[in-house]
Amino acid sequence: MRIFFFPVPVTVFLDVAAWLLLQFSASKILLSLDSHRFNPSAWLFRERRWERGGKTYEALLVKRWKDHLPDAGPWFKEGFRKGSLSSRSPDYLQRFVLETCRGELAHWLVIPAAPLFFLWNRPWVGGLMVAYALLGNLPCIIAQRYNRIRLNRLLR
Repeated sequence: MRIFFFPVPVTVFLDVAAWLLLQFSASKILLSLDSHRFNPSAWLFRERRWERGGKTYEALLVKRWKDHLPDAGPWFKEGFRKGSLSSRSPDYLQRFVLETCRGELAHWLVIPAAPLFFLWNRPWVGGLMVAYALLGNLPCIIAQRYNRIRLNRLLR
């Protein structure tokens, strides 16, 4: 049941603005945290057996589409570019691994906010917002996890 009733153009504007605010706020807050707070061996970030060293993601053809995802790192002064390797030094690779953790967490954090969109949208649009939350963030999470597995392999 909607709590607020707005005209369609206002609702579309609110939906777009809310997603931008959520995504950018999560990124900005996480960027304000010291990178040492993102432990790659923590429960959320560690590699799982079912990932099979990245083969699970390769079966999803991640190599074909991951480079088409936006890299928000350059959008922030404190950001880290994750589009390609600019060095193979261990320090750089370790920093890259930490930044994949930061990026993954930013995407996980916005997904649970999707049900809020039911407050001002028709139920079917709220459902679309939940679908967007998943379809817009899971590919980014997959890419971060796949890259982290590959980076850790390089570090070893």
